[in-house]
Amino acid sequence: MTRGDKVQRYLLTVLLGATLLLAGPSAIAFTTVTVKATVLNPPTCVINGNQPIEVNFGDEVMTNKVDGKNYMQLVKYSLECTGGNTDALRLQIQGEPTGFNPAALVTTQQSNLGIELWANTTRFPVNSWLNFTYPSAPVLQAVPVKKTGTTLAAGKFSAVATLKIDVQ
Repeated sequence: MTRGDKVQRYLLTVLLGATLLLAGPSAIAFTTVTVKATVLNPPTCVINGNQPIEVNFGDEVMTNKVDGKNYMQLVKYSLECTGGNTDALRLQIQGEPTGFNPAALVTTQQSNLGIELWANTTRFPVNSWLNFTYPSAPVLQAVPVKKTGTTLAAGKFSAVATLKIDVQ
C-alpha cells in the first residue's frame, strides 16, 4: 500500500467518523418521564387477640354423613387493625391442602378426610388470597369432607392452618 493510499484511507476514516458524530445526536430522542406513586403505610392488625382459632365439630360426627355440607361450622375470629393509610387488605389461610380437594386442609389422622374452607359462601382454596376492605372481614366457614368413594374410620381428627392478613 502506497503512502497516498494510506492518506486516502485515513481521510476516509476521519470523514466517516465525523459524519457519524454529526448524525448521532439527531437520531437520539429525549422525553420526560413522570413517576407518581402512593406510598402505603400498612395497618397493624391483630387476629383473634393473638389467640388460637378453634373450630369444634362436636363429638357426634357420623362418618357416613360427612359430605361437605353436614357439620359446617362458622370459623369465629376477630380482626383489629390500627394505623396505616389503607383499608384494602387480603386474607389467606396457609396450610397443606389434601390431594383430593384444593380447598380442604389435610387432617392428621385420616388421609381420606379433609377440612374444606369457605369464605363468604364460596369454597376458598388453601393458600389462595381473598381481597376485602377492612373492617368488613370475610365470613369463614369449615366443613369436613371426604375423598369420593372412600369410607372413613371412626376416631378423632384435627387440622392446622395459619390465618394471614396482608395489604392488597
